[in-house]
Amino acid sequence: MPESVGIVGAGRMGTGLALALARAGTPVRLTSRREVRVPAPLRVAVAPDGPDAGWLRDASVVVLAVTDDRIRDLAQRLWDGRAITATQTVLHCSGVLGQEALAPLVPTRAALGSLHPLQTISEPEVAPERFKGAWAAVEGSAAAMEKAEAIARSVGLKPFRITAKAKTLYHAGAVFASNYLVVVEAVAQRLLRHAGLSDDDAWAALSPLVRGTITNLLAGDPRAALTGPVARGDTETILRHLSVLTIDDARLYQALGRAALELARKRGMDDETAQRVADALATDLPPVLPPQG
Repeated sequence: MPESVGIVGAGRMGTGLALALARAGTPVRLTSRREVRVPAPLRVAVAPDGPDAGWLRDASVVVLAVTDDRIRDLAQRLWDGRAITATQTVLHCSGVLGQEALAPLVPTRAALGSLHPLQTISEPEVAPERFKGAWAAVEGSAAAMEKAEAIARSVGLKPFRITAKAKTLYHAGAVFASNYLVVVEAVAQRLLRHAGLSDDDAWAALSPLVRGTITNLLAGDPRAALTGPVARGDTETILRHLSVLTIDDARLYQALGRAALELARKRGMDDETAQRVADALATDLPPVLPPQG
C-alpha cells in the first residue's frame, strides 16, 4: 500500500479513487481547480492556479485524474513549478495515453506511468464497491507500475500490465463494452418510440431484455450469448429491418450485423447460411447526398 496519495482532479474518477483509498486506510488528499462537493471523509483543497508544490511533495504518489487533453499541460505546469521530486511516482488515469503524456516530468527522474480502472463510475460514491473485482490497466516504468499495482490492489482492483503502444486498442475495446453499449440501447429506445411507445415505456419494455442479455453474457461469453436473426440465419427478417430504418440506423445495423455474423461463424454457422446472411447485410442503401452549398 502506498504511503500517501495526492490526487489532482476532483471529477468522478478522481473523487471515486480518493474515496476508495480513504476507506482502504490510505492517507489521501484531493485538489481541484474549483470548489466541488465530495463525500465524507474527503476534503478538497481548491487551487485555481494548479496544485501547490508543497502540497504535492507530501504525497509519495501523485495521480493526475484530469481529462486526457489536460494531462501534458498539467505535467508541464508541475515541472515549471518544481512540484515533483525524484522520490515520487506520478500516474495519470487516461485509458488511451501512456507515460509519454507525462514527458515534461522526465527531468525530475520521478517514476512515471498510468493507472486506468476498467470500470464505469457514474457517481464517486459507487466507486469503492465498483472497483472490487474490476480490472485495471497499469503502464509505465517498472517502479511506476509497482506503485500503480499497489494502489489498484488496495482498493480491490485486479491490475494487469499493458504497453503504451497497446493502450489505444485496449481503450477502444473498453469504449465498445461500455459507452457504445449505452448508445445502442438509446437507439433501441428511439426505435420503439417511433413504433408508438413513449420514451419511458420504451425503456421499461427494453429493460428486462437488456437484463436478460447481460445475464447471458456474464454466464458465458459473447459468442455463447448471441441470439437474433443473424444467429438464426433469418435473412428475410434482416431485409425487413433494413427496409424500415433510416440510412444512419441501417448502416449501424449492417456494421453490427457483420460483427454478429463473425460471432455466428465462430459458433459453427455453415458457409451457405453465412453467405446468405452476408448478402442480406450487404443490401444497397440509398446514397448519401452531398450537402447543398
